This record gives sequence, C-alpha cells and structure tokens, in this order.
Amino acid sequence: MEPNGTAANGLNSSHTRHLLARFQYADKLLGEIETILAAAASKSPFPKYKPDVTPQQAKLIQDYLARIRAQMVQVLRSQGIEPPAPQFGSLHSIRVMLGFAGISFEECRAAAMRGYGEFSPEAGAQLDGLAGEMKSLLGRLDAYLAQGSGQDLWERLEELERAGSDVGLVKVLERIIDAHGMVEFRPALANIVERMTSPAFEIAVFGRVSSGKSSLLNRIVGREILPVGVTPVTAAPTRISYGAVERGMVWFADANPRQFEVSRLAEYVSEEFNLGNAKHVSRIVVELPSARLRDGVVYVDTPGLGSLARAGAAETMAYLPRCDLGVVLLDAGTALTPEDLSTIQVLSEAAIPVLVALSKCDLLEAGDLERVRTYTAGKIESELGMKLPVAAVSAKPEQRELLEAWFEREILPLYGRHAELARESLRRKVGALRMGVEAALRARLERAGQGGEAEVAEVRGIESELRKAAGRFAGIRAEAFRMSDEISASGWVAIRHAAEVVADAWGEEEWGPGEAGERAVAAMEAFAAAQAKPVATMLVEAAEELSDLLRRAAGTLALPNAPEGGELSGVLSGMPRLDLGAGGIAMAAPGVAARRWRGWAARRAARRLEEEYGLRVRQAFADYGKQMEAWIRRTLAEMEGRFDSYADAYRAQIERLMSGRGTTADEAEAIRRDLAALSAPASEAPVETPALGD
Repeated sequence: MEPNGTAANGLNSSHTRHLLARFQYADKLLGEIETILAAAASKSPFPKYKPDVTPQQAKLIQDYLARIRAQMVQVLRSQGIEPPAPQFGSLHSIRVMLGFAGISFEECRAAAMRGYGEFSPEAGAQLDGLAGEMKSLLGRLDAYLAQGSGQDLWERLEELERAGSDVGLVKVLERIIDAHGMVEFRPALANIVERMTSPAFEIAVFGRVSSGKSSLLNRIVGREILPVGVTPVTAAPTRISYGAVERGMVWFADANPRQFEVSRLAEYVSEEFNLGNAKHVSRIVVELPSARLRDGVVYVDTPGLGSLARAGAAETMAYLPRCDLGVVLLDAGTALTPEDLSTIQVLSEAAIPVLVALSKCDLLEAGDLERVRTYTAGKIESELGMKLPVAAVSAKPEQRELLEAWFEREILPLYGRHAELARESLRRKVGALRMGVEAALRARLERAGQGGEAEVAEVRGIESELRKAAGRFAGIRAEAFRMSDEISASGWVAIRHAAEVVADAWGEEEWGPGEAGERAVAAMEAFAAAQAKPVATMLVEAAEELSDLLRRAAGTLALPNAPEGGELSGVLSGMPRLDLGAGGIAMAAPGVAARRWRGWAARRAARRLEEEYGLRVRQAFADYGKQMEAWIRRTLAEMEGRFDSYADAYRAQIERLMSGRGTTADEAEAIRRDLAALSAPASEAPVETPALGD
C-alpha cells in the first residue's frame, strides 16, 4: 500500500472492498443457481422449480460455474486482492440469476467505482475489462441455454447408435469434452447431435428486418403462411417441414408444447402479439403438405437481424451453426451492412455453404440491378475474401420468373442430394470440432510440468492485456458519443463556417446563378464530414490495435485462430452522411461592398443563412448526430462481439495452460490417450444421418 492509501494496482482500500463485495455477491448468485439445480433434481412433493434441466445441461452449467469462479479468483488476484477463506461449509430461473450476476459485474465498471475515489485511466480500463470479461462468460452460458438441448447428449447418441448411425467419433468427442470440462465446445457438440437426430436438410433464410424473408418463403412453399410486414419477430426460428396435415407446434421455455392452427402463427412470432417474446417461445414447427417440402428438405425463417426485438436477433445468431445451407437475403434498395457481412462470415466459419440473394429487385431497373449485384459481390469479396455469386429474386407475382429461375438453378438440384449434403455438412462440423478439441488438449499437454516463471509471466501479461483491451470499449464508446453530441449541436457553427467559405471565395472569381447556395451546402457537408472523421479515425485505430493484440495473443498461446487483416475494422462501413434535405439553399450574388469587405460579408451571409435556413440546418445536424450515435452504437457492438469471440477463446486457453502446469502424470497420460482416440483410424469413419422418423 502506498503512503496515500492507494495500492500498486491503482485502487484504494474502498475500491478494493467494493470490488470484493461485488464479486462475493456474484458468487452468491452463482451459488443460488446451484441451489436451483439441486432443487430441480429433488423428489420433494412441493417442488418450487420444474424439473426441466436435463443431466447434460446440469453438467454444462456446473462446468461453467467452475470456470466463472476460477476466473473470478484470477481477476481478483490480478488486482492484488486475495479472496477470503470460506466461512460456511430449472432453466429459465437459472438464466434470470445469470442476468442478476451480470448486473453485479456491471457495477464493477469504472463509471460505478468512481464514487469510491479517483483512480488512474489504466486502473479504469482494467475495471471495465474485468467486468466485460465476466459478463462475456455469463453471456455465453446464457446463449447456450437459450438454444435448449432436449434429452442428455449421451442418451441421444446411444439412441442414434441403436438406430444404425455411426456415431463413434462424436461419442469420443462428447466423452473428452465432458471429462476435461471444455464448456466452450459444448454448443457446437449439441448442434451436431441435434442435426444427427434429424434426417432433414435445413435451408435457413437470414436477413435484416423487412428484407423479404417471409415473403420469399411463402412463395417457395406456395402458401401465405408466414406473417409479412415490418413488425420484427421475437421468437425462435420457424421451421417449415412436410406434413400430410397442415398444423403448427410451438414449444415454450416454461410450459408444455402446444399445437395450433397455422393461421395463428403470428400470435407466437410477431412483436405485436408476443412483445419481447413474453410467451417464452423456444421452438416453432409448421407442417404443410407442400410439394416443395418433399424429400426431407426443411426451410427455416429466422428472426430479422438488426431488429428492435434484440432477443429475436440473438436467437437468430444462436441458430446460425445449425443449418446445412444459409441463404442470406439482402434488400436491393439498401446498402450492405456490417450485420449482413457478419452473417455471411459466421456461416462460412461454421463450414456452412452460403447463397446470397437480392430481394425486392422489382424496384430496380435492369441496369441498376446489375450494378447493385456487381457492387454487392465486390464488397463481399473485398471485406471477407469470399467470391459468392449474387442472385436477384422477387416475391412479386409479376416478377415470379426471377424467383423460379433462382430456385431451379440453386435450390432444386439440392433436393435429390439432400441426404448426401446433410452427411457432408455433418462431416465438416464434426471435423472442425475435432480440430478444436485436439488443439486444446495438445496445448495443455505441452504445458504439463513445464513453464518457468518467465513463461508464466508472458501468459499472464497477455491475459492482462486482453482485459485492458476489453475495458477500452467503454472509453471509446463514451468518447465517440461525446463527438456525436458535438455534431448534433453544431448547426450554427456550420452556418458560420459556410458563410466564411462563401465570403472568402467571392472576391476571387466570377459566380454563376445559384453557385453561392451550392457552395454553402458543400461547405456545410464538408464541415460535417470533418467533424465525423475523428470518430472514424478513432475506431479504425482501435480496431487495428485490438487486431494486433489478438494476433500476438494467438501467437503466444500457440493457437491457429487469429483474426485476419481488416476483420475488426471491416465493421466500420456505412457511416452516415449529413442530409440537408431537398430544396437546396438560395443566396443572392455578392455586391461590390461584399467583395471588398470579406469580414462584413461573412457576418451578413451568416445572418441571412440563419434567418432563412437556420432551423432546417440545425435540425439536419441534430438528426445527423443521432444517426452517428446509432451507427457508433451498432458498429462498436459488432466490433466488441468479434473481439470477444477471440478473446474468450484465448482466456479459456490461458486457464488450461495455467492448470496444465499442475497436471499430474496420470492426467497427462489421460490426455495422450484422448489424443490417440481422436486420431485413430476409426475416427475417420463417415458420420451418417439416422433412419429415425423414416
């Protein structure tokens, strides 16, 4: 402790007590989750909780709780705080508790801690980073639980094996993941088993709200089944499959499944009738006697990305790795967004083939449509390095030939090969999972009994840098919002700037009719762009620095998954521009005095601009500031998500490496056996889809 009462970590005793108290409270909430698990499994005649937590979910929750607590200890010790010695020796409720735990960690951020005394910017970044780090772990567990999993994975694999499926490698992976507590691989494993239990070939349609997904699917299946409109959906993805009788089935997180008439689908999937998914819908299946649903092909309508109903968008992102083919639908009338690019990238990273289609093409002329297609394909290639053809479709009856041509060219050939394609999809998913598990085991084995103080310090240094980097987002967001507020309030400054620009040019050249007004508009647009440029520069620099850190971390930890160049900065497209509205600005030609006395001319021009256009200009800048704020919020959320997807994997690796230093000889031998089991020739056997349901 320094003489002024501040510890070496930059925090005083009040900070330390608050930090410890918040962590203890979060741990109490985690303990209550354990209580819920125990109560749900009890045989009490008066149960408080429904027994809806499967053994597999219970094991995963316990593994996550162990990891969260281990990380809590590491975080506290990194701040010089030693946890005190112990003093005392389902599903929806658990997610609520996770939410409260997240609130507790949120109160550890720098903004909440300043009431206990000042601290350095570096200490503030550490506080924001550790809060984000812990919330990330909670969020990943919550995202997994949001998917649901049905019966225990091992039991489902046994059932598949009895049905004649080759599940040898998947069973090996399940055993190894369970034995070593590799919770980060559980969602991918659950998705694989889910796909193995269904012989269908799933074609999922992704896109922003109002991109035309539902209209497109209605045309494909030949029925107006899915509700169409601008109201965002809130529930889980809707699967449309073949059935001899038309019917719908809906599953809930806290109630028994229910059958419903297809005409009532909107009651479960629309914001109007299911605000914020208040009905806790977890799964929806619609069965139709449609010829285009034959041969086990299933279509999936996903909640719109970018929806105001953020729960729906979260469900869409959670569903992404499950499908066998992803159709990303883009609105031909709007620009490609970071969310569109992110969807394509996530599908590709999950080894899922992607088709890109432009909807609402009936709104464009042939020449404009071809330019949009070329631009979109070029943008995808430049941002993601992927060459994808971009098709044109329309749900309008008069443009039916566009949809039919695309369907016959891209979709129909898949029908006869759906079983083969499903097997190929599973092989890719299983292969990717095996590679990840092998890399994690090898890293732990290489560290077993090794690692001097210098090596440990290097790994801990990377952990600290990742935490500080995560904490930077709060500061970047606050500074960017401050800049957007300045833009909102700069209408009068822009008018004076435009008047000075026009006055300076009056004495230098001859003016044509209306040129003064055109130059005033151009000057204000340039002024707005100059104000926005520091925001973009700050975000680009942050993205580059964060990418460099992630690549260094991957190198230090010997991990192959590092961000490629531009992966984080790729979200910075589509920054808004000032719109002064229609009508332009009219300014009278300068007189002789104006040409001679520029200062007087500038003041006179500014006064006239303010009198005639002040209200419109100030409103335009206020709107521009709000647009910038929305863009900043969306862009930083996407950048932070991409950063965290890498950083959380690195943190899990750091935990394994540090625990690997204490690995016993028996544990090391068990890891070698598991690596041998993964690389055995028998593991190369193809994964077959089962005959269940045939």
